[in-house]
Amino acid sequence: MGTPDTTSWDEAALVRAAQRGNLDAFNALILHYQTQVYNLAYHLLQDPASADDATQEAFISAYRSMAQFRGGSFRAWLLRIVTNACYDAMRYTKRRPSVSWEDFGDVDEEANPHLRDEAELPEEFIERGELREVLEDAMTLLPEEQRTVLVLVDRLGLSYEEVAETMQIQLGTVKSRLARARGKMRDLLLERRELLPGRYRLDSRV
Repeated sequence: MGTPDTTSWDEAALVRAAQRGNLDAFNALILHYQTQVYNLAYHLLQDPASADDATQEAFISAYRSMAQFRGGSFRAWLLRIVTNACYDAMRYTKRRPSVSWEDFGDVDEEANPHLRDEAELPEEFIERGELREVLEDAMTLLPEEQRTVLVLVDRLGLSYEEVAETMQIQLGTVKSRLARARGKMRDLLLERRELLPGRYRLDSRV
C-alpha cells in the first residue's frame, strides 16, 4: 500500500497509515489537532508548562495506542486522551483547576502566541483582561465535569456526540451538564456584573 499524501486532508487515510506505523501520517494528524489539544489542556490546567507536558504526554500515548482506535471521531479520541492526562495531573498536584474563558475567546496569547490578535486595540485588550479575571473566578466554582463539557462545546466547538465520545458519557448527560454549567455561569456573572466591562454586562431582566 502506498503512503498517503499528507499535504491533503484525508483523515481516514491518515489514521489507517498511522496505525500501520507511518510516522508522517501520524504527524499530519497531530499538526491538524495540536492547537485544540493544547487549548483544552491549558483551559483545564491553567498553566502553560503543565499544558505543554499534558499535550506531549497525550501525543505519545496516542501514538502508542493507535492500534486501539476503532473508528468514530479521531478528534474526540485524541481529546479524551489529553483530558485524562490533565485529570491525572490535577489529581497528582491536588490543585483545583480554573478555566480562562475570555468570553469564549482564545487562550492566553503569551502561552499560545500564534493566537494573538494583532488588530486588537489597547482598550479592548484591557477589557478582555478584566473579563478574563471575572470569568476565571466564576469558572472555578463549576464542578470539574461541567467545566470540561463547557470548554469542549463552547470553546472548542465539539458536537454533543463528540463530547459524549470524548468523556465517555451519555448524550443526555452532556446536554444536562452543559445546561447546568451555562445556567450557573450566567447566575455567577449576574452576581458579578458590576465587575464586568460595560459592553459585557448581562441584563438581569433577560
